[in-house]
Amino acid sequence: MIYQVTNIRFDFTDSEEEISIEEQTDLNDEVINTIWEADDEEDLVEEITCAYGWCISAIDYRHVLS
Repeated sequence: MIYQVTNIRFDFTDSEEEISIEEQTDLNDEVINTIWEADDEEDLVEEITCAYGWCISAIDYRHVLS
């Protein structure tokens, strides 16, 4: 299935690595502007987590029809 993330919130407190507000915004924008292919919502979360290395605390998305 093809997904477009419409809103995402990463858990930036779950790491010792510091990330600026600007970097957080850029990361969110990059995820939202990418079309994702995944089997289901769980796989979508896993794909994004693996791609960016941050845990996701909330996500909204829509299915993209071909």
